[in-house]
Amino acid sequence: MGLFSFLSGKDGDAPVEAPASSGESKPIQYEDGINPAEVETAASFGLNVDALTAPVVDPAAEQPQMGPMDPAATAELQPLVVEQLKTVFDPEIPVDIYELGLIYDIIADADRHVLVKMTLTSPACPSAQQIPSEARYKIKAIPGVKNAWVEIVWEPPWGKERMSEAAKLQLGFF
Repeated sequence: MGLFSFLSGKDGDAPVEAPASSGESKPIQYEDGINPAEVETAASFGLNVDALTAPVVDPAAEQPQMGPMDPAATAELQPLVVEQLKTVFDPEIPVDIYELGLIYDIIADADRHVLVKMTLTSPACPSAQQIPSEARYKIKAIPGVKNAWVEIVWEPPWGKERMSEAAKLQLGFF
C-alpha cells in the first residue's frame, strides 16, 4: 500500500486503533501515519495536495535544480513561503522556525523553483532531518511551486538575537 493511498480511494482508508496496553488509551494510528482530515484541511486552504503524494526522496541526495534568481517570482512567492514556514515548529520549542530566526534566505527562479536557506539552533539538533523535510514539503504544496529545496547552512551561526520580538516574548527572553 502506497503513501497517501487514502487519496485515491484504495483500501486502507480507515484509521486503525492502536492496541492499548495496561489500560491506557492510545491515539488512533492512521494507515501510513497520515490523518485524512489534515490532508482535507490542506486542500481546503488551496494547497497542492498532489505534492504530498510525490515519492519520498532523500533531501540530502537531491541537489537543487535552480536557475538564476528571478526577483519577480521571489517577490510573489516569498510571502506564501513564509506563511507555510510559520506552520513548521521545532518539536522542543513552541515557536515556528520563521519567528525563531532560522530562515536566512528565500529565493525563486523563473520556473518557480524555490530554495530556502536555513539553519538550526544547534548542529546537534535532534530534529535536523524532520524540520527541513517538513518545510520542503509544505513549500512544495504551495500552488504554482514546481519544486522546493531546503539547504541547511551554518554561517552565520544562529543566536537568540535572530529571533523575532514575538518569539523572545513567548519564550520569556526579556
